[in-house]
Amino acid sequence: MGAIRDALDRARQAVTTRPIPARTGTRLSFLLKKEGGSTAAVAARLGVSQRTVQRYLKGDRSPNAKASAALEREVRRDWQPLVKKRAEKEAARRGITVETRARFGFRAAGGSTDDSRLRRITQHITPENSSAAFAAYRAGASEEELAAIVGGALGESYFRDGGRRASGLDVELTDIDYIDIDY
Repeated sequence: MGAIRDALDRARQAVTTRPIPARTGTRLSFLLKKEGGSTAAVAARLGVSQRTVQRYLKGDRSPNAKASAALEREVRRDWQPLVKKRAEKEAARRGITVETRARFGFRAAGGSTDDSRLRRITQHITPENSSAAFAAYRAGASEEELAAIVGGALGESYFRDGGRRASGLDVELTDIDYIDIDY
């Protein structure tokens, strides 16, 4: 994965109205329901054997730390999909907030600096750019494509201030130290 895709995943997973189930058996039952009762499909999602999943369900065995983390991750992925879909739709309508520390480089008219440098930016980006980021995310865009979209959005909102300054400035987002996205 990449930093931007991971940030979008975290933002999406954070949107819930109820916490995920705490007990292993309840989590497994949830995944089984999502997979149409197939222990083989659940096993594939968790990276364990089908027999291991059956043992978890019977209570003969408890998941180790790696399997437990995979179980939590997979339940979070599918938990309350309608709530997440509504939140994403609303975020695309209102825009999202991006907080990042990354290297920004510029391509601009002569006489201006284009040396890249590390910056920490927290900026609300427009609904149009948010929608473009969500569409690319859902379509499975590469990290480079997502970086171009987010970099362009930050260029418009932060550096060009919606067209009020630095017209013609083309912003490039690279070397992401961290990035968080908030709906």
